[in-house]
Amino acid sequence: MENSQRMGGVAGLVAGVTFLVGLVMAGTVLADYTLDDPEPSEAVRFLVDHQAITYVWNTIIFIVFGAALVVLALALRRRLSARSSFTTQAATAFGLIWAGLVFAAGMIANIGLGTIAELHGTDVVGAETVWSALDAVQSGIGGGIEVVGGLWVLLVSWAALRTGALPKALNYLGFAAGAAAVVTIVPALEIVGAVFGLGLIVWFAGVGIVMLRTPAESDMHADASPPMATTT
Repeated sequence: MENSQRMGGVAGLVAGVTFLVGLVMAGTVLADYTLDDPEPSEAVRFLVDHQAITYVWNTIIFIVFGAALVVLALALRRRLSARSSFTTQAATAFGLIWAGLVFAAGMIANIGLGTIAELHGTDVVGAETVWSALDAVQSGIGGGIEVVGGLWVLLVSWAALRTGALPKALNYLGFAAGAAAVVTIVPALEIVGAVFGLGLIVWFAGVGIVMLRTPAESDMHADASPPMATTT
């Protein structure tokens, strides 16, 4: 069972790194696309000229993060379920739903990227139309509104605060980040999602380190159980 906590710890660190790398790339090599709110023509031109780096970015922030999230959500379920089963089950459900949405957003983004680049050579207006449609879908399920991820972090933090499975400071950080994510359901407050992203870099890293250093209560009980007697 301790292996699940080690895997969860590694997954937490990987998730934090994907957020950090994604934000750094968004603010540097992809800044003209991510920060300047380009018109469809400018966005399509940028994607065609930077197809490879955008593909890498999508893969890191969606596919790699989604895989790490699945492992982390299940490992946290093991860690928290001893004394907060219902809250933990609800948290796990939201975590896995979030992972599914993230995977979907990443696959749409990368497939759409290739389609836009191919279409741009023969039909620029068509490429812009495809980009506008795909951008709306991708933002809706994987980035513009962070409610599902916020609910997962809030529920995990609440269960961990009740059980003492994670340090209080991490739980309070989770409350702040999760609340910032939930309010992104209001269009005028989508900018608050940046607080969620920055907060989760620290939260993921902290959760990962704690899981690597300290076993879950259920794991300690399992290790303390005597082996079953065998008969001959």
